[in-house]
Amino acid sequence: MNLNEPINAQRVGQAVGKYRWTICALLFFATTVNYLDRQVLSLLAPDLSTQFGWSNSDYANIASVFQFVYAISMLFAGRVVDKIGTKTAYVIAIGIWSTGAIMHAFAVPMGEGIGAVFSAFGIVMIPVSIAGFMVSRAVLAIGEAGNFPIAIKATAEYFPKKERSFATGIFNSGANVGAILAPICVPLIASLWGWEAAFIVIGMLGFVWVGVWIALYEKPEQQKRLSAQELAYIRSDQVVQVVTRPVPGVVDKKVSWFKLLTYRQTWAFAFGKFMTDGVWWFFLFWLPTYLSAQYGMKGQAIVMPLAVLYSMTMVGSIGGGWFPSYFMSRGDAPYDGRMKAMLVIAFFPLLVLLAQPLGYISFWVPVLLIGVGASAHQAWSCNIFTTVSDMFPQKSIASVVGIGGLAGGLGGVVMTKIGGWVIDHYKLIGDIHTGYMIMFAICALAYLVAWSVMKALVPRHKEITDL
Repeated sequence: MNLNEPINAQRVGQAVGKYRWTICALLFFATTVNYLDRQVLSLLAPDLSTQFGWSNSDYANIASVFQFVYAISMLFAGRVVDKIGTKTAYVIAIGIWSTGAIMHAFAVPMGEGIGAVFSAFGIVMIPVSIAGFMVSRAVLAIGEAGNFPIAIKATAEYFPKKERSFATGIFNSGANVGAILAPICVPLIASLWGWEAAFIVIGMLGFVWVGVWIALYEKPEQQKRLSAQELAYIRSDQVVQVVTRPVPGVVDKKVSWFKLLTYRQTWAFAFGKFMTDGVWWFFLFWLPTYLSAQYGMKGQAIVMPLAVLYSMTMVGSIGGGWFPSYFMSRGDAPYDGRMKAMLVIAFFPLLVLLAQPLGYISFWVPVLLIGVGASAHQAWSCNIFTTVSDMFPQKSIASVVGIGGLAGGLGGVVMTKIGGWVIDHYKLIGDIHTGYMIMFAICALAYLVAWSVMKALVPRHKEITDL
């Protein structure tokens, strides 16, 4: 096959093979493990808080370390992925985050060691358990920050543009599966073998995945399991695929962050992530608190509502990934079809506005309405990620995703701070109902604001060709 010639989709046969979906399955399981590792601490937090005497502020400080380090690491993760390649990057990323997950089991002796070092210099530090868990969360965050930049880049390598959002929706649903499995597995393991075992057993899953990844993943051009027909299909919506041989002694020019920031496409993606990522985190972090404050639900009573909500988000993730193909089948270009789908999706979170007015009927009403909003977020998420691969060349995709990841992480911090301040204020004056109403309104409107700004920045598809 001449890889330098234009690809004509009509010349590609129907039986193109399905190996690309094996890669998608690998990305799905990686994302599942990603969220399993992330959830262990939150599920064990009540028992650990009692055992170590943590206050709510202590736990918040431990949790905030993950969120802040994750946001910063997303920026550098994308850069590293573009430099060292998809296969190696995933091995390193999961190796780091699995190590970080297992480190939680040794947080206390690790904290004692850190405390001894600081004490030798006359420095008074925080309690050893808190210090150990903070370090563990930081290592976990550094590794986990690589998952989405790598997965998006792998999707761009193995799927044509018309299938990328669907593939992204499938692997992104692994986050929801992880969130459903964690409440089932973690308490069971902890009750049988202790809380340390929960971190170790869940953490080891990543190393098992790495072995499968090494065995099955290669770049499409080097993948022996990929047929020539499927490779042609993957490139079927590319006008020209130019392959050049590397020149000895000549290093490919790096694409700087500053260069990427000169493109409106980068700012559109970053703004969309900043506005909407915080909504997802607000739904996940505050739903248990909301059910407790509004309905007096605690402990096992909230397990079923959370399971229902996460199950709904799986539908949104996969369905949202498929949705743009409806517009593409009617003649729209991939980016245009994606933006139309995102506009429709952006209206669904408006239903969250009814959560408080109709909440008197049953707690299931706000749970289901918030579930619609969270499901819409997952549908939005798999599409906004794919706008990057629509417009940027493969060598810069992970870097742009990293920039957007940083923006999304900072948006999450802002939303968390706003939520805490608003809810505490209205709780103090005895009107917590209004506090949640304000936050639900912010969540409901965020997607339409994000879409409007993104469309204003990039009104029509313009692929970047000068990097």
